[in-house]
Amino acid sequence: MTLDDADRLAVLAIASEIDRLGPQHGGKPDFTFFRRTSAELCAAILHPNELTSLILRQHLARIDDDRLRRIFAAAVDADLPKTPPTNKSVKRASGLWRGLSSRGNHLL
Repeated sequence: MTLDDADRLAVLAIASEIDRLGPQHGGKPDFTFFRRTSAELCAAILHPNELTSLILRQHLARIDDDRLRRIFAAAVDADLPKTPPTNKSVKRASGLWRGLSSRGNHLL
């Protein structure tokens, strides 16, 4: 992610191409999610303020992949929400080997 105009134009062109893959009416795509979202993100990165910080955090919340979320948060200098540690105990499969003979009982 850069602040370069050429990079923003490239992102918007790619987003428009993706949107064009959907249905169209009158030569314009009905689906404009990628173009609209890309434009919002580029504007939020270029002109940071309280509102754009909210936009970046909302986008950050949509990212399911942990690695991508951390990378995006680092790129836009956003704090990740702290997730409480899970207290899931690891269950041992105590009955996993039940019913099988031990190694010492095998005939070679």
